[in-house]
Amino acid sequence: MGRGFALAMLECRLRVHHDGNVQSGCATGIGYIAVGDLFLTDIRAYREKQLENSGLQPIFPAWGMPTRELARSMIKSGVRAKLTCIDSKLLAPKFVGREFNEQLLSDLPPEIDPCGENGEFPFVYAGPMFRHELPVEVGEIVSRDHFVFADLTLAQNKVNPD
Repeated sequence: MGRGFALAMLECRLRVHHDGNVQSGCATGIGYIAVGDLFLTDIRAYREKQLENSGLQPIFPAWGMPTRELARSMIKSGVRAKLTCIDSKLLAPKFVGREFNEQLLSDLPPEIDPCGENGEFPFVYAGPMFRHELPVEVGEIVSRDHFVFADLTLAQNKVNPD
C-alpha cells in the first residue's frame, strides 16, 4: 500500500499558525507535511497559503490519483473506515455511519467521489498503517445545517490495552 492511501482517507482540516507546534516541528528537522487532497485545486491552494513562511513544505502524495481505483485499493489493502460526515445536499443521510467497503462503493451514486472529496468524510480506524485497530461503533447521529454527522465511540469491550 502506498503512503498516499491512508492520507487520502483522512480529511485534514489544516490550520497552521505560527505557534510553538510549527516552530518545534521545524526545530526537530521536520520540513514537510503530507496532505491527502486528491483533486480540489482551491483546497490545495488554501493549504499551500496556510503553510507559506511556516518552514513546512506541503506534499500531496495522492494528488491526481483516480479515486475509484484508489478507494478499491484502500479496501483491498485492509483499510477500514466509517463515513462520519456527509453533505446531505450531495448524498442521502442514510449513508452516514456506514462502513467504507465494496458495498458502499456500489451503493454510492455515480456523481459522488468514493474518496470523499466532495463532502463525505470517512474516519479510518484500522489498516496496515496502524499497529492496532481502534474499536469504534456508531453513536449519536446529528444533523446540522445540511451536514449529517455520526459520532463514533470506543467499543468498550474491545479496547486493546497495548
